[in-house]
Amino acid sequence: MNSSSCLGVSTWHDPRIPYEFSGINQENLGPLPTGWEVRYTGNGRAYFVDHNNRTTQFTDPRLSRNLAATLADISPSTSTEDFNLPKYRRDLIAKLQSFRTEIQNIQPQSGHCRLEVSREGIFEESYRQILRYRAKDLRKRLMVKFKGEDGIDYGGVTREWLYLLSHEILNPHYGLFQYCQDDIYQLQINPDSAVNPDHLSYFHFAGRLIGLAVFHGHYIDAGFTLPFYKMLLGKSIALDDIENVDPELFHSLMWILQNDIEGILDLTFAVEHSVFGELQSHELKPNGKRLQVTDDNKKEYVRLYVNWRFMQGIEPQFLALQKGFHELIPANLLRPFDEQELELMICGLGRIDVDDWKTNTRLKHCTAETPVVQWFWQAVESYSDDMRSRLLQFVTGSSRVPLQGFKALQGSTGATGPRLFTIHQIDANTNNLPKAHTCFNRIDIPPYESYEKLLEKLTCAVVETCGFAVE
Repeated sequence: MNSSSCLGVSTWHDPRIPYEFSGINQENLGPLPTGWEVRYTGNGRAYFVDHNNRTTQFTDPRLSRNLAATLADISPSTSTEDFNLPKYRRDLIAKLQSFRTEIQNIQPQSGHCRLEVSREGIFEESYRQILRYRAKDLRKRLMVKFKGEDGIDYGGVTREWLYLLSHEILNPHYGLFQYCQDDIYQLQINPDSAVNPDHLSYFHFAGRLIGLAVFHGHYIDAGFTLPFYKMLLGKSIALDDIENVDPELFHSLMWILQNDIEGILDLTFAVEHSVFGELQSHELKPNGKRLQVTDDNKKEYVRLYVNWRFMQGIEPQFLALQKGFHELIPANLLRPFDEQELELMICGLGRIDVDDWKTNTRLKHCTAETPVVQWFWQAVESYSDDMRSRLLQFVTGSSRVPLQGFKALQGSTGATGPRLFTIHQIDANTNNLPKAHTCFNRIDIPPYESYEKLLEKLTCAVVETCGFAVE
């Protein structure tokens, strides 16, 4: 509390912070400065602990940073890390930090959500257990165990479980999802999924799985179409959204909009599509078969066609998935995000930046000049994007990089604290394979005699090893 002797009043507001910042939207504040923590009094009022100076205060220290950001607009000499980022990245990271704060507010303070599954039955066993839990129990800290494997889950096992399970449930061979085109490997809901009588229950499970990953700060190893993310956010689909999903249809509909069609095309408000090999007709609006498409109503035709293209036969499936997702992630928490940002939240960054990887790697019992370290990076440089993802998955349990890059990799401290990727040179037989500790994002490498041997052993470990060492 601050007091003013000349006015005889007191206030909870720090007089050193201008009042125009006192009502700032918390979503725009970004992360707390390093060494700071938010806590709450007995009546729920937030206060802030500065562990650097061992002091507390009621004024949010991020207010002063927002003041600095305002000054930075006038004086571009500000050199803080956040200000050096492009504005869209600063905005996105700030929104994500606010989202994680909101998530922590609804996460139970005690208890665990324990899952024990076998690798062979990971799909069905996970399905039964996840749907058996109440949604609020799924928000407790996840503790995953593979049957017959020792180890404590400090995050790495959960990441591996999500990686393996997402490959199972999202695999087009199971009939729940399909690729939008033979040469476009983005996933969409399969309109023919009803061949499985329990398909709606499986979509409910898929929604919970995606929600679990987002809630606990992990990623799903898959990529849906951008219209899917828009639908998940409750946004309408536009013609532009179809370009990268169905290019042929996009160009056909664009041609209709850009040209006179009367006397050239004979179209009605009905479309034909194949259902299990049988050609069926679908009316885009009541009596659509009798309603001719003209230059006057073609915009409506295109709008209805686009909506039908993405909801064709999948509305019950999508609603079941959306329900499962929102049981973990309240819809109101997603309002600040657009579809591209939601994709990053669910899937992380797909392409791996090797320079960022190197910069944010910790070295244990070795240096940057140690041969195995130099050879390790040489191997990484030689790998394809797929092999780099496999290597990352081998060491960390996930093939995806967090939104903020490698500096934000999570380890045994969970979603509230990063643990850098670590290369550890160990004193071991050079005939041994490298060993991974997913909970600590660490790879143990024997002192191999040559680059060729390191490449051989590392590649063998990444490609052929099933399971991970757990400390």
